[in-house]
Amino acid sequence: MPSNLDAQQTIQKLIHIVGKQHVLTDDNDTRLYRQGRRYGSGQVLAVVVPGSLLEQWQVLQAAVDADCIVIMQAANTGLTGGSTPFGDDYDRPVILINTRRLVGIQVINDAKQVVCLPGATLDKLEKELAVFNREPHSVIGSSCIGASVLGGVCNNSGGALVRRGPAYTELALYARVNESGQLELVNHLGIQLGSTPEEILSNLENQQYQLTDIENDQHCCASDHRYAHDVTQVDENTPARFNADPSRLYEASGSAGKVCVFAVRLDTFEKIPSQVFYVGTNTQQDLTAIRRFLLTDLPRLPIAGEYIHRVAYDIGAEYGKDTFMFIEKFGTAKVPAAFAMKDKVDGYLEKIGMKGLSDKVLQMLSKFLPSHLPKRMNEFRDLYEHHLVLRIENQDVEQVQQFLQHYFSANTTGNYFLCTEEEGRKAFLHRFAVAGAAIRYRDTHRSEVEDIVALDIALRRNDREWVETLPKEMDELIIHKLYYGHFLCHVFHQDYIVKKGVDPLAIEHQMWSLLDARGAEYPAEHNVGHLYVAKPALKKHYQKLDPTNSFNVGIGHTSKLKYWNQETN
Repeated sequence: MPSNLDAQQTIQKLIHIVGKQHVLTDDNDTRLYRQGRRYGSGQVLAVVVPGSLLEQWQVLQAAVDADCIVIMQAANTGLTGGSTPFGDDYDRPVILINTRRLVGIQVINDAKQVVCLPGATLDKLEKELAVFNREPHSVIGSSCIGASVLGGVCNNSGGALVRRGPAYTELALYARVNESGQLELVNHLGIQLGSTPEEILSNLENQQYQLTDIENDQHCCASDHRYAHDVTQVDENTPARFNADPSRLYEASGSAGKVCVFAVRLDTFEKIPSQVFYVGTNTQQDLTAIRRFLLTDLPRLPIAGEYIHRVAYDIGAEYGKDTFMFIEKFGTAKVPAAFAMKDKVDGYLEKIGMKGLSDKVLQMLSKFLPSHLPKRMNEFRDLYEHHLVLRIENQDVEQVQQFLQHYFSANTTGNYFLCTEEEGRKAFLHRFAVAGAAIRYRDTHRSEVEDIVALDIALRRNDREWVETLPKEMDELIIHKLYYGHFLCHVFHQDYIVKKGVDPLAIEHQMWSLLDARGAEYPAEHNVGHLYVAKPALKKHYQKLDPTNSFNVGIGHTSKLKYWNQETN
């Protein structure tokens, strides 16, 4: 580790590049950046927030010259601690580079593609594309909490939209540290921008390029062209998508911060008029039959299909209520600022021994807010254990309605209704409010709850027994089990609220054994972070990108030592 003098010299270099207010070293100031949303935390030498791509390059150069570890971070919305430090056992100082100020979005090729800089959010991209009647890869879910576009690509994020699959591109501009320890800029963006890093980065940020500089190589994809086919293969004995799928690891895609990405080029998608069905049932067989019909008999894939179990519905309704109503009133763009403000308050309260107070106050206030979920949804909650929210293209609505009507006339275990526009919007928003509700439950019941075990899993496409049954001895250690997810893709999020005194890590490892026995892959879409073990193909991808182990070290339980501690496989 460097001396205090070396550390101070490095900090002064960083201040010279970006200005004093954008180099954070105090624990209170860095807390928001060095703690994961749900998991992981550690110490840093500094958090640096560059204001231009050229500044980011210069900060990166200073960090490499000082032999520091670099952690790249955008919105820090991940659930596995994958963009924060983890522990204090690094062999070099850690510099965290946050890209939230680098917010550029450039629309190209008649809005059929975009170039996104590191701080571009899904929410902002959705708004930019709306005027062209087009959409980004993901339009709800993580976009509700300010997730970045680049974070999605780097972390194999999946998303709710069935036709679009995981976030993926083969067109990116990124920096890496090569085998000789030298920083190099790789321009695979498919746009001629110059020859030196300074030229390339300045020309890109200022959009100083012509239509003729844009290459349209049919061999390089800016989205996952295979997924729409893969998801329909409902009799295959493997998952449709999962984080470590070797066929979907390509340079920046799935890089998990093992390189420094400056821009990605992505396809956009036509906005399609649609309607929402709400389905409830008390048996998994009903939803399996509906899934197989939707993926094999319709002329076009459904747009989305989201699952909510009754327990998740209830926890989300009570503990996600304020998030739901905040988004309803202020929109998704205001959510990151609200999270940042809450984090500052939480940091202060934690220092004076009042951890969790803000959550208790917010939860108490939410009880006085009016009912926020539609009447018909709540009626289905009382009647049915399993809930499915389907978004169907307008021209397929009649065929789906006929199928559901015929199916439930013969099967009295469930029912459906066609949503009004407001019901449909609220149904999907409720599904995504569920994702943060377990955290609120934990933080308001700390005397009863040890922690949350949060898994995202990909079941095999041919699985008909997708409802989990835990061994009795494990079930007794858990207060609540929240099941929800992207049902048509067979990707499920499973949050287990663990009783006080129970070791969450031991529970998680037992869960992994059960999932292995079921042929499931995990994680499905949130990347390994510091929670999961990187499988061989994923680890090989990381080592190829980052041979000196300078970026986001330790990810996926890999070595934290320089040069991977001589690891060769």
